[in-house]
Amino acid sequence: MTHRPRRRGAGLRHFRQALLALACAWAAGFVLFVIAVSTSAPPNPLPPADGIVVLTGGDDRISTALSLLAEHEAPLLLISGAGRGTYLGDFTADDATAATRYAADITLGHMANTTHGNALEAAAWADARHMRALLIVTADYHMPRALAELRRTLPGVALIAVPVRPPAMHKLFSLPTLRLLALEYTKYLLVRADLRGFASHLLKLDS
Repeated sequence: MTHRPRRRGAGLRHFRQALLALACAWAAGFVLFVIAVSTSAPPNPLPPADGIVVLTGGDDRISTALSLLAEHEAPLLLISGAGRGTYLGDFTADDATAATRYAADITLGHMANTTHGNALEAAAWADARHMRALLIVTADYHMPRALAELRRTLPGVALIAVPVRPPAMHKLFSLPTLRLLALEYTKYLLVRADLRGFASHLLKLDS
């Protein structure tokens, strides 16, 4: 009779210890994630690439990708997640020039509305053109998860990160930025653990 409460107490204690260990591991990984994101930068010079893939959803991503195309860092560009009914000139004021000068080299992907969808869209585009190296343009905090998704759909393709620093990352230790990073780090872990399907019920795994 006296053993059951003790067993319950021991089980609860072990559960709390495991929960604390998990929280500590998450916190330690989060610190490393923040350091990696905040210090990320593209290689200089950029290695040769067959194409550029930009994931829409944040400031300066499209203009960065267009600059890479204009500078001949790669001959073709996919704007993934453009949305149905979207045109090149809808993104930034500078795109009117890009539409006339580089329209033949730019593909608008209209199907993706999540990072996983971006990866599928990029894989179909790159496979159809037999590409072996891609420049990947997205926000710096989003890059780890984007690369994790893309590596699964593009095995054997070299992925060269070109991170873009959005305005939010200029105030790294502000509460909104830390909240953004914490959510993104959690999404990244879920994708790495292949729990995207389960996690989609709890977190919106978008870009």
